[in-house]
Amino acid sequence: MTAQRGAAGRDEPTPAAMRAATARGLQAQFPGVRVWYGEATGSWWAMVPLHGGPRLLEAASPQQLRDEIMSVRSRG
Repeated sequence: MTAQRGAAGRDEPTPAAMRAATARGLQAQFPGVRVWYGEATGSWWAMVPLHGGPRLLEAASPQQLRDEIMSVRSRG
């Protein structure tokens, strides 16, 4: 299910659909990076390909994950 009925009677995206859209947005911003939300951990995750091999990142929020991706990519 991708929508639920809101208080005003309009369809609103479910939390899962919003997380999926956020992950797609981060992946679009960082081509080659795989982003997902861990249902079991409640954390945001990214697998970032780097010259020295892939790096797995974990963050509490999408913004923190974005910052971490930018940081590890700048260090190479």
